[in-house]
Amino acid sequence: MSRPLRRLLFLAIAAIALTPASITIPAPADERMPVDIELVLAVDVSYSMDTDEQALQREGYISALTSSEFLDALRKGAHGRIAVTYVEWAGFSDQKVIIPWQLIDGRASAEAFASRLAEAPIRRAYRTSISGALLFSAGLFQNSGFKGIRRVIDVSGDGTNNQGDLIEPTRDDVIAKGITINGLPIILKTPNTSMIDIPDLELYYEDCVIGGPGAFMVPARERSQFAAAIRNKLVLEVAGMTPRERSLIVPVVSPPRISCTIGERMWQQRWGGGG
Repeated sequence: MSRPLRRLLFLAIAAIALTPASITIPAPADERMPVDIELVLAVDVSYSMDTDEQALQREGYISALTSSEFLDALRKGAHGRIAVTYVEWAGFSDQKVIIPWQLIDGRASAEAFASRLAEAPIRRAYRTSISGALLFSAGLFQNSGFKGIRRVIDVSGDGTNNQGDLIEPTRDDVIAKGITINGLPIILKTPNTSMIDIPDLELYYEDCVIGGPGAFMVPARERSQFAAAIRNKLVLEVAGMTPRERSLIVPVVSPPRISCTIGERMWQQRWGGGG
C-alpha cells in the first residue's frame, strides 16, 4: 500500500473514532439531596380570609413545624430530613414564595423556618384560584435542589376556585406528574352564599382538589382546633401516612358529588363577566 493511501486510511479511521456517536459521555451525577418528602405549603391569602383567620393560619403552621409530634415524625423518616417551601396564593396570577426551599432535618432548622415565617408580613389579595396555586406549586419542584421519595402540595383555603383554569383538569394534570395534592379546607365561619361561600367545602376539596397516591384532607372546623388540624396533617405527610378516620381519606366518587365549577358559576351569577 502506498504511503498516500495509508495516510488516507489512517485519517478515515481517526475520523470514525472521534464521531460524537462513538464518544461515551458519562451521565451527570444527580446532585440533588435525597429527602423523605418535598413539600409545598400553599396557603390561601384571599380576602375571604379575614385578618384573624390569616393570623390563626400563620400561627398554626409556626407551631406545627416546631411541635414534638412533627419533629418525631421527621426523625423516623428514611432520611430523617425533608424539604419545605411556603407559598401564599390568591388570584390566578397572584402567588408568592414567602420562604424558598429549605431543608428541615431537626429542631434547629425547623425553628429557623418557623422564625422566618413569623417575621414575614401577613398580606391579603383578591380572588381565589386554587388551580393557579397548584400550577405554580407544581413548577417549584423542578428546581428545588432536592430529590424526595414523595412530592406533595399541601393546599389550604376557605373557598372554591373562581378564577383561572378549571380546577378538575388542573388537578389531574398535576397528579399526572407524580405529585400528590393534600388539602386543608378551612370551615371556620357559617357559609354566606352572598359571598359565594358553599356549605359543602369538604366535599369540594375531596372530589375536586385533592388527589394522587395516599391523598387526604384534614378539615379545620373550629378556631380552637385549627392549630391541631395543621399539625396533624403535617405529621401525616412527613410520616407518609393517611388518617385513620375514613372520613378524611379520599373517597372514590365518580361523578363528583358537587360541581367542580360551582365557584366559577357563583362568581358569574353574582358579579357577571369572566376573569
